[in-house]
Amino acid sequence: MIALWVAACSLLSWCSSLSGVQGIGVNYGMMGSDLPSPDKVVALYKANNITDVRIFHPDTNVLEALRGSGLGVVLGTLNSDLAPLASDASYAASWVQSYVQPFAGAVSFRYINAGNEVIPGESAALVLPSMQNLEAALRAAGLSVPVTTAMATSVLGTSYPPSQGAFSEAALPTVGPIVSFLASRGTPLLVNVYPYFAYSAEPSSVPLDYALLSSSAAVAVTDNGVEYANMFDAILDAVYAAVEKAGGGESLELVVSETGWPSGGGGYGASVENAAAYINNLVRHVGRGTPRRPGKAVETYIFAMFNENQKPEGVEQYFGMFQPDMSQVYHVDFSASS
Repeated sequence: MIALWVAACSLLSWCSSLSGVQGIGVNYGMMGSDLPSPDKVVALYKANNITDVRIFHPDTNVLEALRGSGLGVVLGTLNSDLAPLASDASYAASWVQSYVQPFAGAVSFRYINAGNEVIPGESAALVLPSMQNLEAALRAAGLSVPVTTAMATSVLGTSYPPSQGAFSEAALPTVGPIVSFLASRGTPLLVNVYPYFAYSAEPSSVPLDYALLSSSAAVAVTDNGVEYANMFDAILDAVYAAVEKAGGGESLELVVSETGWPSGGGGYGASVENAAAYINNLVRHVGRGTPRRPGKAVETYIFAMFNENQKPEGVEQYFGMFQPDMSQVYHVDFSASS
């Protein structure tokens, strides 16, 4: 996740879901030694009117807890599983038979995402064949679950102004065919969007209100007459522009698979007050769409449910809305998303 600020910072040059969103989802990370049991976690989601959950890798205990919950589920693969998923159709079939088929019907799978933030990189070429093999395995099992992948904004080579968004030369050979694959199936691309890292890298250049989606923020970017008063929209529209240039057209949707703000950890701007402001502003905002896609709600997954003490030291451990004892770090009004 730290790498995200690299691409996000290119947005600073200005100063030196599918339609029909299900609701606001939250990432359920498990890198903590003191996290509550999965059944308690599912109950906490429901008690807070959270409608969807994203898990980064299969965990049968979690999947069992999700049976009959009514929560929409985004199920990820381990990045380390991409090599066998890409090269061995029988491995993909076994993966589906182990983690999807036994739960189908009782668990509402929104998407399977093959890999998280591996493009560009040495595993990038494994993503599309993994998606293809997983799709084939799902179809063979009689299951209709869309297959996609999650990307960081480091896939962008140009992000300012948003209308000029384009994938980097390193990413485009891999991303282009993935965009075509998704567009032909009407499946969204997942993208992780973190204004926090851009702000914390250059706090003297980025207005805090602009990064926090504050309703009082002034217009900071004007792009061919289109005004941007928050960085979330600017980043997302840059990715939309890149997708369109790569052949996805205006029909390919984006799902924000991660976005959040740390409440501690020593990073610049990392505070409970700012985290609460960003997340609550986000919940109220995403139903409106972006300037490039006005009125089209953005399916969004907040990072993350819990503070996780086994993540790298610093802000990475402080993205949770809840402590491991299930007490609130700050309050979020999820009902505002409606």
